[in-house]
Amino acid sequence: MYVQKWSSRLSRRDFLRYGTACAGAGILAPLWPSIARSGNIQNVYPDELISIDAYTKGAISVGDYITQDNVHLVKDLLDPAKYKQVTELGRRLRVVETTLDWMKMGPWEYQMATLSNQGRASFSPDGNVVVDNGKPWIGGHPFPGATSAIELFAGLTLSWGRHDADVFAMREYDVNAEGVVDYQYDLVWAEMSPVGRLVLDSKPYWSKHQDKLRFNTVVYTAPEAEKGASYLNIWPYDQNKFPDLYGYVPYFKRIRQFPTNQRFEPLVPGSSLYLSDAWAAGDPLHTWGNYKVVGRQPLLAGVSSGWNSASENWENGVHGGPKGESFFDSVVEMVPEAIICEAEPTGFVRAPVSKKRVWFDARNQMPLAMVTYDRAGVPFRSFDGCYGQFVDGENVFKDGKHPYWSWNYFHAYEFQSGRITRVEHVKEIDGGHKSKVNDESTYKRYLTHAALSRLGRA
Repeated sequence: MYVQKWSSRLSRRDFLRYGTACAGAGILAPLWPSIARSGNIQNVYPDELISIDAYTKGAISVGDYITQDNVHLVKDLLDPAKYKQVTELGRRLRVVETTLDWMKMGPWEYQMATLSNQGRASFSPDGNVVVDNGKPWIGGHPFPGATSAIELFAGLTLSWGRHDADVFAMREYDVNAEGVVDYQYDLVWAEMSPVGRLVLDSKPYWSKHQDKLRFNTVVYTAPEAEKGASYLNIWPYDQNKFPDLYGYVPYFKRIRQFPTNQRFEPLVPGSSLYLSDAWAAGDPLHTWGNYKVVGRQPLLAGVSSGWNSASENWENGVHGGPKGESFFDSVVEMVPEAIICEAEPTGFVRAPVSKKRVWFDARNQMPLAMVTYDRAGVPFRSFDGCYGQFVDGENVFKDGKHPYWSWNYFHAYEFQSGRITRVEHVKEIDGGHKSKVNDESTYKRYLTHAALSRLGRA
């Protein structure tokens, strides 16, 4: 069923009623066939879902800020955490133009592979994503026209950063309920995919590691008390199995293997980040279950314009909270269709959460926001950020021939304690650690036991 016009006869509540039956369908035309044909969403949605000015009838326009004074006009467009942060903690959201060009919603190679490989993915009997010859997936999103929650989460779990390899130089700031930054860390996040490779040789598989989904390392480089602490996750391709988790402990100057199912604990003191949080899909696909689509809605979220080229190191301004340091300066735009999914942690007996709710962008299947709920069903923690091309006016940071696409910043918020962890993607941190993409040296430098020992002693 397609609605021919958005008008006063079709209220926002009416839009939400379409829920699971039409998830990912578009409004004026089918979404994915339109993207595959033209690469643009202009004719898929009515103006009210593309323009904040049309949605609010001129009360809020591109360039305006959403604040405590006007947030009531867009309450239905915000996830619960953002709404609470704007109304109670002074967070401001600057509105930017809606992204219409689908090729700007991911890395160029990933987007092209999504187009060329469409229709070739399926689930094997053991629940893993395979290509039509039964081998592991070959690249791009396997289910671009996803209509089910399991397809959305499967695509996300297969490729977090949507590159073959990523190295992110990061700055983390942990803010207490009084608005004070009481912990601060520099760290490196590295990940590499042995399957579904689109740039690095060999492709689509690194043959000697074809049974693995990813290598992922987190290394803390500052402050001195945490310097050298690091964690290496080695993920099997089989999403019924937990990753192997190793860590370098500076105090003992040795690598230890950790219980891999303890994924709901902060990695360092003061942090509100868990391994389970990564990209809203930090655990193997089948360690969660009861996946379901619970609705859809337009949403305000950060999917472009978050890269701050005015800062040589890509650092962001801050605002909000009791001390003016609780949130990064944030941008949002109209996302015409977000698919709302839920899942439950079926593989974790002691999980402190009962479920997670994730808002996926129907256009590129990226997570826009996540809220987890405690065992009593009360909002527990949230996760939101901003993705986009690293394009800022005339300034462009390129990934080879094309503008680099990645995440810019994110916030992890604890509803019940009031703590906030904010993390920004910077160009470089001390020790010569620079953000890189599709660099063959990533594996030897960050993703082996020898790398953990070397980095820990540096």
